[in-house]
Amino acid sequence: MNPFTIATYNVNSIRSRLHILLPWLETYRPDVFCMQETKVDDGRFPADALTNLGYHCIFRGAKQYNGVAIASLAAPEAVRYGLSDGGAPDDDRLLCGVFDGIAVVNAYVPQGRDRESEHFAYKLAWFQRLKTFLAAHYSPAQPLVCCGDLNCAREAIDVHDPKRLQGHVCFTPEVWNAFDALKAWGLEDLLRRHHPGEANLYTFFDYRVPRSLERGLGWRIDHLLVTAPLAERSLGCRIDLEPRRAEKPSDHTILIGEFRR
Repeated sequence: MNPFTIATYNVNSIRSRLHILLPWLETYRPDVFCMQETKVDDGRFPADALTNLGYHCIFRGAKQYNGVAIASLAAPEAVRYGLSDGGAPDDDRLLCGVFDGIAVVNAYVPQGRDRESEHFAYKLAWFQRLKTFLAAHYSPAQPLVCCGDLNCAREAIDVHDPKRLQGHVCFTPEVWNAFDALKAWGLEDLLRRHHPGEANLYTFFDYRVPRSLERGLGWRIDHLLVTAPLAERSLGCRIDLEPRRAEKPSDHTILIGEFRR
């Protein structure tokens, strides 16, 4: 029996990446495919292109900014949009569903812009809000993945130049602490479960850095975090760099986890 596959991809505008996304989905047929930064309002979301491949699709977005979506082979159950603590729901940053008994929490954590800005404070608070959301609606005892562009490179080996980059809003102690607090709810870093201590495993290569992919100048800021029941079913976790090598790519690439059914 084929494994149950969950993948995550910051598409950086879904309509600009269909030439990458659709062939990849047709070739690999993941059971669940989470997307962030779709950058399209719901009325213009290219749902037909995904349904034509046999995928169900749920999504929430706005023009130009943010946006999240999940494509799945099985119809989603228990769908949730946004945070539920009475603050800004940010439903274009958080989308959840249950697929074949696995709860999938697809998140696009704010980047933070500058450590001295209100955006950075909002990012740190967002991590805590996400943890509160998980505690309110789910349990660490159930199979669950919290995935997406979490805008945190947690370890020195998760960036290509840790000495120079320390202090960046995605690689700084405040964010590490917030990320660790989220994991403390009951989540494990799936890539590190299968590749402990392995360097040069990156999911993001900055457009602004010349030949960043070829030179290995990357970051690992996209994650699959899983509860213990799902971790025990895991068969592997890998990064596919081919989408980043394509013509007109996203600055991110695809992270994939495989699990026993």
